[in-house]
Amino acid sequence: MDENAELEEAPKKKGLLVPLVLGVILAAAGGGGGFWAVTSGPLAAAPAAEAPEDTAEYDAYEASGSSVDVAFVELETLVITLGAEGSNRNLIFTAALEVRPEYMEEVTELSPRVLDVLNSYLRVISIAELSEPTSLARLRAQMLRRIQVVTGTGRVRDLLVTQFVVN
Repeated sequence: MDENAELEEAPKKKGLLVPLVLGVILAAAGGGGGFWAVTSGPLAAAPAAEAPEDTAEYDAYEASGSSVDVAFVELETLVITLGAEGSNRNLIFTAALEVRPEYMEEVTELSPRVLDVLNSYLRVISIAELSEPTSLARLRAQMLRRIQVVTGTGRVRDLLVTQFVVN
């Protein structure tokens, strides 16, 4: 009976090998076809000859003397003690506010309130939260929202973090 069992297993192994090899060949062909379609086929990017149009538009914009409708209000550097008082861990935070030029004076006058809101918010942040890779983006969004509440709607466009150091 052992001889019959061995004979029956041999064709099954051969039958599994053919679909496996065929699958690998088809996958390689599909990958190659996809690569060709994206790099030089119908899905390829536009030719580089179109780039000068963009440059010409930029040069025309620059020659027109148009200025960007933005101003910046620099905030004082904050040094915040993190965690327990004896932990000797500090957060050094410096930022600038991107504002509309017509609101620059108003936002500058409100900078003590902005610093107070930032200081209050950053004091309750734990060191563990700061160690997460996405913490700066999340903190930045939270701080920007608080700043916009203090300064009023439409005055502050963005918060630009220039220094964020935990030591």
